[in-house]
Amino acid sequence: MEETISLKEIFSTLTKRIKLILLITLVATAISGLVSYFVLTPIYQSSSQILVNQTNPDQQSIDVNQVRTNVEMINTYRVIIKSPTILEQVINELDLDMTVSQLTDSITVNSEQNSQVFSIAAQHPDPLTAVNIVNTVGDTFQKEIPNIMNVDNVSILSKAEVPDNPSPVNPKPLLNMAIAFVVGLMAGVGLAFLLEYLDNTVKTEQDIEKLLELPVIGVVPEMNEEEFQHARSRVSKARVGSESFEA
Repeated sequence: MEETISLKEIFSTLTKRIKLILLITLVATAISGLVSYFVLTPIYQSSSQILVNQTNPDQQSIDVNQVRTNVEMINTYRVIIKSPTILEQVINELDLDMTVSQLTDSITVNSEQNSQVFSIAAQHPDPLTAVNIVNTVGDTFQKEIPNIMNVDNVSILSKAEVPDNPSPVNPKPLLNMAIAFVVGLMAGVGLAFLLEYLDNTVKTEQDIEKLLELPVIGVVPEMNEEEFQHARSRVSKARVGSESFEA
């Protein structure tokens, strides 16, 4: 016989295990908040913009082909910026306690489609160091690109600055806690149904009907101490009355 679960049974299971579900959800959210606020190191990000544009004083109008060439060269520039040729100079100039590989992982280069402007962003636990890395990378790249590519079409459009109240980009405590809340809630609900599935004890007359597929003829009601004493008193009185009648 194929078993089906009704909405009433689902609601009953959730209600019966509501304390367990809430406990798991609250614990997961609390742990996420504690880790986000007190364990994880805040990471700050700074960025600058670089313009790729070949200047020609004799040219009076915009050369579409030249613009297209500048845009296509950005892909090459993105590789050059994160190359050891540039980053080793940045490490030496700023005296960073980082390897080239670590510095590469902390830097991202982004560009918009069909735009001559691309941005350099760096992440670091210290906001001032992040600003210095971005600006030094941009300056070093601008200085070295004529020697590497034999072109002079790079200029710094905007430099990175330290804001008055820098805020970290990672971690994001509220987002982490929201994710932990959802995950904890799902885990709590899943555990509640798992415990209900593994619980094969007989508790109600409905369980007997399902297990034995037999109708229930009678049910012994549950009584507290007061009800038990009252019923016992009634039985004693009835027994005394019966003995008096027989006598």
